[in-house]
Amino acid sequence: MKISDYAVKNYQFTLVIFIMIIVLGLTTIINMPRSEDPEMHAPSYSIVVVYPGTNPKDMEELVVDPLEKEIYGLENIKRVRTNIGDGFAVMRVDYRYNSNVDSKYQEIVRVVNSKRSELPADILSIDVQKQQPSDVNIMQLALISENASRDRLQYYAEKLQDELEKLTALKDVKIHGLPERQVRIELDIEKMAQMHLPLNSVTTSLQSEIANIPGGSVDAGNKTYNIKTSGNYQSLDEIKNTVVNAANGNNIYLKDIANVYYGYEDASYLTRLNGHRCIFVVAAQKEGENISNTQKAYQPVIAAFKKTLPANIDLVQNFDQADNVNHRLSGLGKDFLIAILLVAVTLLPLGSRPAMIVMISIPLSLAIGIVLLQLFGYNLNQLSIVGLVVALGLLVDDSIVVVENIERWMLEGHSRMEATLKATKQIGMAVIGCTATLIIAFMPIVFMPEGAGDFIRGLPLAVIFCVLASMLVSLTIIPFLSSRLLKEHVGHPDGNIFMRGLKKIIHGSYARFLDKALNKPVLTIAAAVAVFIGAIILFKAIGFGLFPASEKPQFMVNITTPPQSNLAYTNQIADSIEKELKQIPEIKFYSTNVGKGNPRIYYNEIQQSERADFAQIFVQLDAHINTDKKLALIEKLRSKWTPYPGAKIEVKNFEQGPPVAAPVEVRLFGDNLDTLRRLAGNVEQLLVKTPGTIYVSNPVSTLKSDIRVSINKAKAQLLGIPTVYIDRTIRMAVAGLNMGKYTDLNDNDYNILLTKNKEGKPTLDVFNNLFVNNTQGVAVPLSQIADLKMETSPFSINHQEKKRVVSVKAYVQKGFLPDRVINEVIKQMDSKPLPNGYTYEMGGEVESRKDSFGGFMSIILVTLFLFVAVLVLEFKTFKSTLIVLSVIPLGIVGAAVALWLTGNSLSFVSIIGLIALAGIEVKNTILLVDFTNQLRKEGKSLEEAIREAGEVRFLPIVLTSLTAIGGLIPIAISTNPLIAPLAIVLIGGLISSTLLSRIVTPVVYKLMPPKI
Repeated sequence: MKISDYAVKNYQFTLVIFIMIIVLGLTTIINMPRSEDPEMHAPSYSIVVVYPGTNPKDMEELVVDPLEKEIYGLENIKRVRTNIGDGFAVMRVDYRYNSNVDSKYQEIVRVVNSKRSELPADILSIDVQKQQPSDVNIMQLALISENASRDRLQYYAEKLQDELEKLTALKDVKIHGLPERQVRIELDIEKMAQMHLPLNSVTTSLQSEIANIPGGSVDAGNKTYNIKTSGNYQSLDEIKNTVVNAANGNNIYLKDIANVYYGYEDASYLTRLNGHRCIFVVAAQKEGENISNTQKAYQPVIAAFKKTLPANIDLVQNFDQADNVNHRLSGLGKDFLIAILLVAVTLLPLGSRPAMIVMISIPLSLAIGIVLLQLFGYNLNQLSIVGLVVALGLLVDDSIVVVENIERWMLEGHSRMEATLKATKQIGMAVIGCTATLIIAFMPIVFMPEGAGDFIRGLPLAVIFCVLASMLVSLTIIPFLSSRLLKEHVGHPDGNIFMRGLKKIIHGSYARFLDKALNKPVLTIAAAVAVFIGAIILFKAIGFGLFPASEKPQFMVNITTPPQSNLAYTNQIADSIEKELKQIPEIKFYSTNVGKGNPRIYYNEIQQSERADFAQIFVQLDAHINTDKKLALIEKLRSKWTPYPGAKIEVKNFEQGPPVAAPVEVRLFGDNLDTLRRLAGNVEQLLVKTPGTIYVSNPVSTLKSDIRVSINKAKAQLLGIPTVYIDRTIRMAVAGLNMGKYTDLNDNDYNILLTKNKEGKPTLDVFNNLFVNNTQGVAVPLSQIADLKMETSPFSINHQEKKRVVSVKAYVQKGFLPDRVINEVIKQMDSKPLPNGYTYEMGGEVESRKDSFGGFMSIILVTLFLFVAVLVLEFKTFKSTLIVLSVIPLGIVGAAVALWLTGNSLSFVSIIGLIALAGIEVKNTILLVDFTNQLRKEGKSLEEAIREAGEVRFLPIVLTSLTAIGGLIPIAISTNPLIAPLAIVLIGGLISSTLLSRIVTPVVYKLMPPKI
């Protein structure tokens, strides 16, 4: 190998490069960005429409249908899903994953803005929001006080917000749990009726005063001056003194007919921490920042701010993602050190000097790998670090093979320099081939589609970069160090005590087994096939589950009260749950959110929008509690609160992977809401009876009752009252009319709300003495032209790809595999025919599986052909290639047994492990086949070459397998269910392939010997 010769003969240059790599690697790892999870950029957007007082059917017809029609016609749209409720609609738009995030966002904004003029004029707001994982809040702070006023809490919350916004690493610093400030204008409707003052006169006067029209600019001499006009309101007195009518020369001011004062919106969202009244302040971190450095920046700010608070307000940081990240990274760091020690132990048979040379390849390869990771835009997170730990057991393989071969040549009497050059040349092409196949094995994971690929990509790239680096190191720096540090062999000819023991085991057992297998080749192959078929059957027994639960010491409690429950009732239920949580000593914090979801603190958990019948409690356990205890607590609470009187309580663990509404989801499609409701009821019963389901949810199980204002249109027209006047008056009395914004002299913004004078939240009393003006301004009692009637309507309407859909969902009980429960549901659904025009599909984990593995088969096929291409290039024969590939089924045997013994199901990560395992197995087998071919070229007979190659190459293969297993053991025994199965699959596969393939591969070679 020319590169090896150059590195050995120009040792000064090699030494400088060696030191440079170490220094560069150290500086990179110190300054590299850190985060808990990988940064992903999905082209997904939410369009949130707020139109208070609108029922779902009207919202569907007036707003959703026109918007969906326009958006669905855009290029590269993957799916459009809409949830329509009372007064709001949330439309989630997903483009194909390879679309440009920023340009598609601009496209959606343009479409929505162009459609705005065709939608109802009194829509309160339409927001287009990007869905970014970096929007996950890295901290949640609670300002706690039982007696401080809202104004006081708001003052300090905004002050803290200002301080945190000054930190460059933070973004989206928001306040939760505090109603918006507003100027309330409460009209005296009866007085207005007596004065014949129409509502239109008041609204027109207010809107004309709020309007701020720039005056333009004029030239005077050599200068230009901007003209400032009267502008907007600047004080509450100015609002009070607005002239709303000037009949008969007498001005009627707003203060004459209304009560004008500073107030707050009606409370729709209550927050508490550990049962104490509070408001939350949250913040997210900008992309590319190091969360550990960010924590160092905000901790002093929080500590300093806490000292400025009055005695009756306390500040508590109840959630800090940096602590989780540091804990996880330090845990992986310990695993890393343990792995290095285990690798060092497995190298003992090589002897002290060879082992030291091999160990030097670890920091060098890792340093190059880390530099390449940052160069390609990846940071340090749980998955990239796991990739580095996985690589740890693989990157010494090349160096072991090279050093072991140099030692063997030296034992044959060659000088240190001659042995180094000749041994490296002999093994060089095999090392390159091994590395190429290993890289190809990890390539499918790099090119996995959709969000799952984006999420996992840092892991395979870390392995690929480190393994590629290890090949370069093994062919340059390792030969250079060997030529300088290895000494002439003076001890026992068979090596140290560890090497002698290993050789004794190999000669004593392996040689006998190999002889028997070679004497009965057909029986050996039949036995191997039988074992492989057994493994496939075992996989069926193991089952499949896409993504595991999170190991974090935290979970959610979702509270859903009966339909149309008000905030006070939901708060009462939440309060009773809090009292029970308070009694559990393992719980450190519980953050209660009544009327809304907890601010987003997990990458695949989206905050629930405002609902009076919903509450969510974010529960955090002691940081040192193990996963088994957490799961036991969750199961205990589930059994205790299922069922719960007066509410539905769900104790929900955080799940890994893309967001999934529930593992089991049956979607029903059709036009008629009543038919969909009946079918959903049947599916609900089906899910309840299916073994393994829990928390079955049917969103259309009940209808809600609404009050319909039934207008006598003939009478209204006779009296000269347009329908729009009636609608506007009712809206003003119930929800209020938003007149716009007002900014005071201190730059505080207030919404101006025009409503009827009332106490607290509106009740049916708002319709008493309510007058509507006709076109002449005459006030007519509402009761003369309209009646109040009760009617039923759906709580919500959902769309998927412009079609009406109802999703019936269920979670899976502990001890049941999602895959088996889902298959049972599909079997029952297929046996029950649906009416014409109605269809069903499975969502939840089934859809997530399609997204995660969609198009994956083509990537696997390309990988297989690349495998074959590299092997054919190396061996120049198809027979040698087939011999090498025959080892893959043998690794699957160990993987299946390892998963079964550890109680793990086949999962997304396990499949990744199986793909990677194929590359590692092939890598080891290349060494055996390549050496057998070399011995045959030297003139040895087929049987003699097979036996000698088997014994000589068994040693480095065992050593490389042991080092890989040693590096993987810390991950396998870790408590992280996302990454442990990966290591378990690799360890099981390495054990079985190392033991079985060393027998089976020589037999296959004998049955189909390639041409030399």
